[in-house]
Amino acid sequence: PRLFADDGGPDHVFHQFRGKTELLYHLLCRCVLPVAAGGLEVDVVFVDTDYSLDMFRLVSILDNRLNAALRSCLSRLLVVHCCSSSQLLLTFHFLETTLSSRPSVALLLIDSISAFYWPDRSEGGASVTRQEEKLSKCSELMARLDYRITIFATCHTIRRSSSGPSSSSSASEPDRSYLCRSWQRLVTHRLLCSRQEAENKSRQVFSVHCSSSWMGTKASRVSSFTVTDGGVEFT
Repeated sequence: PRLFADDGGPDHVFHQFRGKTELLYHLLCRCVLPVAAGGLEVDVVFVDTDYSLDMFRLVSILDNRLNAALRSCLSRLLVVHCCSSSQLLLTFHFLETTLSSRPSVALLLIDSISAFYWPDRSEGGASVTRQEEKLSKCSELMARLDYRITIFATCHTIRRSSSGPSSSSSASEPDRSYLCRSWQRLVTHRLLCSRQEAENKSRQVFSVHCSSSWMGTKASRVSSFTVTDGGVEFT
């Protein structure tokens, strides 16, 4: 809020009461909070001649401000749990309704598309078509979506036998093992992650091979990242 009139600053000083320090806490928090949390992200010098600065109170105020930002972030997240490919298919059937009611949705994450590979394989028997039936229907529903959203889906790789006539071709495409054919046709960008040996054992380091085939062009690059308490940091 605007504290001062347009014709100048205050013509008095605060009397000795708790409100003056609380007002300073408000100004302090407004300055030190990051821009992403509604602050100014600047440094502050606090000269405390009254020894009135209560760090516990200051941290409590900051915590409440950040919790409000956290609640706002989480309100924009919708989590759906699926325990079978049938439930996954049902979720995709209702996805268009969800996107219509929440037009701000910009990203769809699926972790993972290969979760029900073994149950589907057991249910489908020797028929590959039956094994891939539900996931194929899921991919058809995905292909029909026209809401300009980005879709990321993870899948696991499979350990292949080094023997047999197809071992050389299989080794070159380990990331396609759990993707049914209809999903393979949908994929335009692919990230293949692998763990690296790090000198510092307390850090997890991963390399990621990024390849894309979009509009008839192909490109690839390799990056690496570490996993920290603050999340992923690319190096």
